[in-house]
Amino acid sequence: MKILITTDTYSPMINGVVTSVKNLYHELKNGGHDVRILTLSHCGRETVEGDVYYVKSIPIGVYPDARVKLPFYNKLIQAIVDWRPEIIHSQTEFSMMLASKYIANKLNIPHMHTYHTMYENYLDYFLGGRIINKNLSAKITQRMLNSLDGVIAATDKTKNKLLSYGVSKPIFVIPTGIELRKFQQALSVEDKRQIMRDLQIAPEDRIIVYVGRIAEEKNIGEILTALPDVIKIAPNVKMLIVGGGPYLNSLKEQVENKKLERHVIFSGMVHSDEVYKYYKMAEMFVNASTTETQGLTYIEALSSGCPVVCRYDPCIDGVVEQGKNGYSYMDRGECAAFIAEILGDADLRDSMSKEALRKANEYSSGVFASRVLDKYRSTIHASKEVAIPLARFMIPKILRSKRNKIRS
Repeated sequence: MKILITTDTYSPMINGVVTSVKNLYHELKNGGHDVRILTLSHCGRETVEGDVYYVKSIPIGVYPDARVKLPFYNKLIQAIVDWRPEIIHSQTEFSMMLASKYIANKLNIPHMHTYHTMYENYLDYFLGGRIINKNLSAKITQRMLNSLDGVIAATDKTKNKLLSYGVSKPIFVIPTGIELRKFQQALSVEDKRQIMRDLQIAPEDRIIVYVGRIAEEKNIGEILTALPDVIKIAPNVKMLIVGGGPYLNSLKEQVENKKLERHVIFSGMVHSDEVYKYYKMAEMFVNASTTETQGLTYIEALSSGCPVVCRYDPCIDGVVEQGKNGYSYMDRGECAAFIAEILGDADLRDSMSKEALRKANEYSSGVFASRVLDKYRSTIHASKEVAIPLARFMIPKILRSKRNKIRS
């Protein structure tokens, strides 16, 4: 099958959408499919690298890393049209969504979309939230998705939200898969020693880790607020924060104000191939976000054998099993108590680590790609079923029109 995946963000950027697209691309290619990726260039230069088509773009400054394709029509778009994909799977809602619609209409092929981002949680990034409110965001999403052939959502939480917006097209819940092998590999003694030296981690330190984008909506400050209660029980606990983002400096100020400098370590950005090492360094993964749509970092942590302590959110239903592979909490007191409980019970931590690995097997990138491919096939089949009666209706109409012209 010829499959076109489109996305506004791709390598060398690092985020959940990029990870999802890469995993899907590799699994589909391994399955023998002809797959190409159409994306925006982040260096301003139009180029083709293997199966990846980078079209020229410019930054627009509406929100961090936002770019727009320029001009709308170019030779790379035409090259994709000439290649003639059988289905388009878009991943973002901006420039590449418009390009996807153009190509789908040009070739009369189905257009599916994965809804990765709940925009109502990020409206402050759009001109400070002054232009688009939640109601308008919902209406835009409804009109955009109802013009497509199908939507993929990573969780029931996202599906239910889209239904509340009035999205009427088929919505398929398919949890995003990850490359399990990458996170299940062992951390070498040399690598562990190097990280400990670089970050000044002592052998007796007890590490809890947050991995992800450092943004206000990730609510990392809530973990910092609970940390003093954990320190009373485990004085050598250290919170390792892995990643970068617009809220980094503010978070560092919070650490200073709370006098937690000795207990919080910022690693900065880490290459995606190195991320597993930081999960392996930790005794648990912590997260206080309630804005996730797919929860990739939760699954990465579980795949690394790392128990999870997180604020409850519907996106973790079926992922974090209470008391088995981690805990979800409802308030700060529970957060501190759960962290302290895992740190204080080696047998419990061991048991949770084994359960984490077991649960992670349900979220392999192979299973993910197989389920997506099944929806490609059913959507293509459904579009052909619609096209046949439409053709039966249109052909006589066209013939009558021609006869009328001849008579006149």
